[in-house]
Amino acid sequence: MKGSNQVTLEQIQNFEGKYPKQLWGLFFSEMWERFCFYGMRGVLTYFMITHLILENGGHMQEGQANLQYGATQAFVYAFTFIGGLFADKILGFRKSLFWGGFLMIIGSAILAFDPFPEKNFFLGISFTVIGTGFFKPNISTMVGSLYKKGDARRDAGFSLFYSGINIGALLGGYACIAIGKGQLFSSFIPADKTWNVAFGLAGIVMTISLFTFIFTQKTLGPIGLSPFKNADGTDSGKKWYEYAVYLGTLALIPVIMTMVAKTQYTDWFMYIIGPCTLVYLVYEMTKHTWEESKKLIAALVFIIFSIIFWAFFEQSGGSLSIFAAQNLDNQVLGSFTLDPNGVNNAANSVFVIIFAPILGLVWIAMAKKKIEPNTVIKFGLGFLFLAGAFYIFYATRFFELVIGSGVTSLDVFVLAYFVMTFGELCLSPIGLSIMTKLSPQKLQGVMMGMWFLASAYGQYVAGILGAGMSNAGEGDTLQQKLITYTDGYYQLAIYALIAGIVLIVISPVVRKLMQDVK
Repeated sequence: MKGSNQVTLEQIQNFEGKYPKQLWGLFFSEMWERFCFYGMRGVLTYFMITHLILENGGHMQEGQANLQYGATQAFVYAFTFIGGLFADKILGFRKSLFWGGFLMIIGSAILAFDPFPEKNFFLGISFTVIGTGFFKPNISTMVGSLYKKGDARRDAGFSLFYSGINIGALLGGYACIAIGKGQLFSSFIPADKTWNVAFGLAGIVMTISLFTFIFTQKTLGPIGLSPFKNADGTDSGKKWYEYAVYLGTLALIPVIMTMVAKTQYTDWFMYIIGPCTLVYLVYEMTKHTWEESKKLIAALVFIIFSIIFWAFFEQSGGSLSIFAAQNLDNQVLGSFTLDPNGVNNAANSVFVIIFAPILGLVWIAMAKKKIEPNTVIKFGLGFLFLAGAFYIFYATRFFELVIGSGVTSLDVFVLAYFVMTFGELCLSPIGLSIMTKLSPQKLQGVMMGMWFLASAYGQYVAGILGAGMSNAGEGDTLQQKLITYTDGYYQLAIYALIAGIVLIVISPVVRKLMQDVK
């Protein structure tokens, strides 16, 4: 890291044009990491109900698979808070990111070797869970550090960064499940090795991600260095703190494996981690001024509503994954034959890739004309789009290919994701940005971790909601399952509409708490 001090933070933040050059390196590193993550996420529910061999010799029931999906994803995002905390206090963002990526590679390698036995599967998933916790919040925080406070280009930068996330999600989300199901590269991948290759591919692209970051960090100046690093670049003599984190992480693997495999432990974990996090935040707030604390209260409002948003949105990896496998045809626009699960994993990402940069430029143009909606209104709009999307998911019941067949139009399903995308773009990339705006410098990693912890609770609730829909349709005909699932989506549409209206109504109060932050 000798080149780290060749550029100052001021030089980085005084960039010309729309985007800092360092953003592109972080963009590609995140893109490949998201390929790995979303590749695994996209196969999780389907793999568990079709190929995972439990200790009793069978596969998971649909309801249990939804709960398991929610539990696994909840742990992934919960550990982003822990990863952010260790990055802030001990490792620094760079070392935390590298350690997380290394653990994800190990997890992928375990799954590539033999993913079918229950113990192997959850061991590999446990490495991925912890690895993502160290990787994810810290690269987002480094993106925020590229901008000065109040820089109007920040939202556009996060929107571009978010499109990089979705390029990875598109490639990984479609490729991994298509390879696993034997629908991609089947001419030279043996039929009994397709899932091994699918998980192995995730590990390969994670390796590419780490090498990309190694080259990028040379241009990051002081951004992301360990807090124990002295001003002259030498170590402060507390290296053993770092080693303790590494060893402690490895020692926790068996514990995490047990907690991930048994969903009842997820309940206990979620009941504990949320209140403890709030207590810790209140403690940290006592160290800051009332003006800074009001901004943190505003951040909590965004965090609470994001839990609701993700509980609905993340049906995509649970109930919508099962819905896609059972209740959709495989034709898009009457011309393209595509795997419905692959479409379920990738459709949202396609639309984000196309529209995220455009929407980012729209925000900049509106800001110049002083007509850009404030962040609270953007969040409210996100919920209104989400409500529209789930109403369209509900409306798929009216587009059965053959009446009574229970198989409906993939085109209408894709249209719902198109609408949902605009909801996501109003909330998620702006949410990443607002956490960095509202947080004091010393709490940047913690607050980014709390943002992802909110996603953990969203994932957890998503699993419960999906399990409720799946259990109601267990053993039903396809036509009955179509009705059961779409009834559930109709209820989610109503709740999303209510949440959006509430956010817009309370926006003046939240704006006062935010003060000078827009």
